Amino acid sequence: MPVRTLLALSLTTWLAGCQSVSYSPSGSAYDMASDDPMAGAPPITRGLDAEGLSTLLIAEMAGQRGDYRRATEGYLAAAERYRSPALVERATLAARFTDDTALIERAARQWQSVSPEAPVAAQILGNLAGSRGNWTEALQQRLIAPGEDDITRFVDTALSSGADPQALAAQLNEALTTGQRDARQRDDLQLALALTDSASGNHDAAQRRIAALDASSRNSTQGLLAESRIALDAGRYQQARSTARRGLDQSPEDPRFLLLMARADIRLGNLTSAEGNTDTLLDTRGDNPLLRVGLAQLYLEEGHRAPARRLLLPLVDDPQAPSALYLLLGSIAEQEGDVDNALLYYRRVPSGPDFLLSRQRAASMLIEADRLLDARAFLRVERLRHDEAYTGLVVTEVQLLDQQGMNAQAETLLNRELTRTPEDGDLRYFRAMRAWTEGDMDTSEQDLRTLVEQQPDNAVALNALGYTLADAGDPDDFAEARRLIQRAYDLSPDNPAILDSLGWIAYREGKPEVALPWIEQAWRQIPDQEVAAHLIEVLWDLGERERARDLLKQAQERFEERPLIVDLLDRRPEIAPDSTRRLPGR
Repeated sequence: MPVRTLLALSLTTWLAGCQSVSYSPSGSAYDMASDDPMAGAPPITRGLDAEGLSTLLIAEMAGQRGDYRRATEGYLAAAERYRSPALVERATLAARFTDDTALIERAARQWQSVSPEAPVAAQILGNLAGSRGNWTEALQQRLIAPGEDDITRFVDTALSSGADPQALAAQLNEALTTGQRDARQRDDLQLALALTDSASGNHDAAQRRIAALDASSRNSTQGLLAESRIALDAGRYQQARSTARRGLDQSPEDPRFLLLMARADIRLGNLTSAEGNTDTLLDTRGDNPLLRVGLAQLYLEEGHRAPARRLLLPLVDDPQAPSALYLLLGSIAEQEGDVDNALLYYRRVPSGPDFLLSRQRAASMLIEADRLLDARAFLRVERLRHDEAYTGLVVTEVQLLDQQGMNAQAETLLNRELTRTPEDGDLRYFRAMRAWTEGDMDTSEQDLRTLVEQQPDNAVALNALGYTLADAGDPDDFAEARRLIQRAYDLSPDNPAILDSLGWIAYREGKPEVALPWIEQAWRQIPDQEVAAHLIEVLWDLGERERARDLLKQAQERFEERPLIVDLLDRRPEIAPDSTRRLPGR
């Protein structure tokens, strides 16, 4: 069983130093060592009326007392009234001492609204966007700040953290064609584009892009890092290693070259050299549990369990050890056939984001070992021990039973547990979606209606019921469907699934021109195969045949599992060119 990445923080991000995307008030461009945290803020220099003066005096006194939230609100109110960049900058500085990311973001956005080129505002918003995984906005903000020309390093971090290379490439290409940039900045953008080419599988294009640069850019730290990364992606491991070696000789303090050398050595099977490099990383970067776990992951990806175990075992009794430690040790034991020891490791994963994954893995392992009864008993005991995870554990057992073809037992379990906890909205929603998948529309609709009655402000349930009614195609239900989806939109206007539903109900009502912008907006936010199928059909009916077929081709290449695309082509075979009609569906 291949081991997939388990850490939210990638090694590249960990080793990026000052390029880290996490936000911290201490990472200010201001002098944070001052006794007065407001000392670096710009002075207030413009005249004020009585109300404005009162607002600012209250804000100033609040800041002096350490009530930075009230100070921020006061400065923001005054800044909005006077459209003053200095005031909103002062508000943002105060907000950074609150640790309230929503308030910090509101202040920074207000600052950017009056000073679009403010570099500190862009830095703050970029860091916040990156911490949420919104890499397109993070890059947009990164490109705003003048003097910040290390875009290659940022893009490397973003790609390592799962960013869409095509989305980043579009922004980088636009940056190349707009604005005033010097030769160094343009070369930096080209290197970043080479990384996106490589991440998209276009290794030769990436190499050509680097070859077109002058020697100083190719042999710079970022140039060597990009070239080594591209060689690694392309499977040219010896080239990746030698390039990283050159980079390390040039920049011996840069740990990213050590990491690239270790990765190349692991791929080449040079484990002694790889372990030497990973030991050096631990010595130079601090023997941190996250770093150990991340390095162990590199070995496990290539099936080298012994060096991974050597890295992990010293952490077993470390209270700071991440939960991924026990997932990886459980996986190692499972691969070696030591089911009981693996079960002990999986059960040590504490409450948190990896809890359900660990229990699902443990139960799946027991089933594969022909111990179904033990698996079900294990999940039942875990439900008793972890009441906060009750719903997720029920869902896990139902899904495992379904995977074994034991649908009747799964349904019995689900119905029994929902009867015990009829107010459990998550469990009811799961049963509604399971019924919808199985074509039991009556049960799905009934559960969704019950959930909406129980939770009238549940935007997800409102949208699901509205979409279900719209998709069924009965014109008598369209008015109710639209009302439900509109209510969901009012509650959650940024939810892309709801945007798609708004478009789909408009399409069902015979208004494809109204549907198009909604579904296009949803596609930009969640490019999945269901939204793609909707957008293809709407484009086709609007006469945009070339765009529809381009999107169809993209979807067929992008989604390994695409049942709704296949269903669309079955219903509307005229959309598919002859060459794609014969493609097997999944």
